[in-house]
Amino acid sequence: MTAELLDRLPNLKLIASTGAQNGAIDAQAIKRRGIEVLNTGYNSNPTIEFTWALILALVRNVATENASLRGGGWQTAVGADLFGKTLGVVGLGNIGSRVAEIGRAFGMNVIAWSQNLTKERAGAAGARLVSKEEIFRESDIITIHLVLSHRSRGIVGRSELTSMKPTAYLINAARGPIIDEAALIEILKASKIAGAGLDVFDIEPLPPEHPFRHLPNVLATPHLGYGSRSLYATFYRDSVENIKSWIYRQSSRSTNVS
Repeated sequence: MTAELLDRLPNLKLIASTGAQNGAIDAQAIKRRGIEVLNTGYNSNPTIEFTWALILALVRNVATENASLRGGGWQTAVGADLFGKTLGVVGLGNIGSRVAEIGRAFGMNVIAWSQNLTKERAGAAGARLVSKEEIFRESDIITIHLVLSHRSRGIVGRSELTSMKPTAYLINAARGPIIDEAALIEILKASKIAGAGLDVFDIEPLPPEHPFRHLPNVLATPHLGYGSRSLYATFYRDSVENIKSWIYRQSSRSTNVS
């Protein structure tokens, strides 16, 4: 919802948006036009759970082995363990801290980094604060949990990716542009890391011939990490209630004016 688009909608008075905030809406243009934005409830449980679905499916070759079995074959590879390995959490906020908690339940060593993370906050989440260079160099699994902003866009670049272990995996269920997509494709094509589990992309839907649809060391899903039945129920219920409330308020104002 850019300023250009909003200016082409002169009658627009209300945007019913899902979630607690929506970075796709131009806040300055909304304020200038006096358009009201009403948000719904939200919880991050589906994303936390799905992050671990990606991790487990990727390291144990679930999709590949299922395809082999369905095609008449049997086991094709040996999966990796989690116990005793290092989980690197990039962004130790609401989602990242709970992903870290589950990592500890698997017996993993948890390290973390983000631009504003402190040693005390990391320790409170059961993680050890390390530098950006260390987290990519030391981790067996890197999982991204940052909000997309001008500071985080492209923050995982070629230098970070090339410093990862050849046996390491990269997980991104946050936002695609946080990672330099071209560099990641190059790294995966050369098998310089073990693989990537991706639920988000620079362009969505993912173009039909995009490499992520075909690379054998990529487990890709269509941005469904946040979308569970319970959360969709919240979205629909709250959206309807928000619209009804807005209509009622408009009607009340019209009656009072009359």
